[in-house]
Amino acid sequence: MQRRNLIKSLAVSAAAVASGNAMAACNIGADENNMKGRINHSVCWWTYNFMPLEDLCKAVKQIGFSAIDLLAPKEWPVAQAYGIHSSMCYINGTVSLTEGFNDPKFHNHLVKDYLEVMPLMVKAGYKNLICFSGNRNGMDDETGMKNCITGLKKIMPMAEKNGIIIQMELFNSKKDHPDYMADKSAWGVELCKRLGSENFKLLYDIYHMQVNEGDVIQTIKDNHQYFGHYHTAGVPGRNEINETQELYYPAIMKAIAATGYKGYVAQEFIATGKTNEEKVAALKDAIMRCDI
Repeated sequence: MQRRNLIKSLAVSAAAVASGNAMAACNIGADENNMKGRINHSVCWWTYNFMPLEDLCKAVKQIGFSAIDLLAPKEWPVAQAYGIHSSMCYINGTVSLTEGFNDPKFHNHLVKDYLEVMPLMVKAGYKNLICFSGNRNGMDDETGMKNCITGLKKIMPMAEKNGIIIQMELFNSKKDHPDYMADKSAWGVELCKRLGSENFKLLYDIYHMQVNEGDVIQTIKDNHQYFGHYHTAGVPGRNEINETQELYYPAIMKAIAATGYKGYVAQEFIATGKTNEEKVAALKDAIMRCDI
């Protein structure tokens, strides 16, 4: 009877501890004061657009950070109402991932769109604006780079004048974006060097570059001065950045912080949970893993 009572007592104690841990988990990141401050956190809007933007803003604030990536001007007022910063701006539905600056036939409309959105960013107090190389479509990389420089030089003076950073995202071409030109960090770094502007950087997507070339931490150490923004996701699968995948994000975040980086790291994984609550919990988990 004593043994039975002891087992029962231990079971009750374990349940209490488990309940306490669950409550603690729910309270982690309840406000921004719980964040360590070495990493500025964000989340990409398109990965959570199964829920209204208002609800995502509330979830972001509850977790304890205050930025969302890839918001277009039409979405800024909603974010602003909740005190959420647009950490990477997007142009309303007119910019294509496949039809980018590497092809001169797209330059006219791209230049027009970028020149129109930058004054809006200045007014709103935003600094980062995404751009894309576009697909090769049979074009060699050298020609594509020269074309990118020609097109980008038409928007860089306004960016430089207003302190806006134009950021070209690196994608993998093995799986998610076949034929995309800016699929190697070395190509992007060379573009930065030739363009020669402190207001042009690369959006180093950790998931994409792990798929395409690997060696993530060393690449960050060697080229961090050309990286103006970071995205995350698990490899393989582009899902949660937990133990189900091969990248260890705390070590990657420490490498980023060690470079003196002060920009944003945005979560861009596809949550696998079945409910909105489970998917928001996955976002909280990812933020905590990256908050080194």
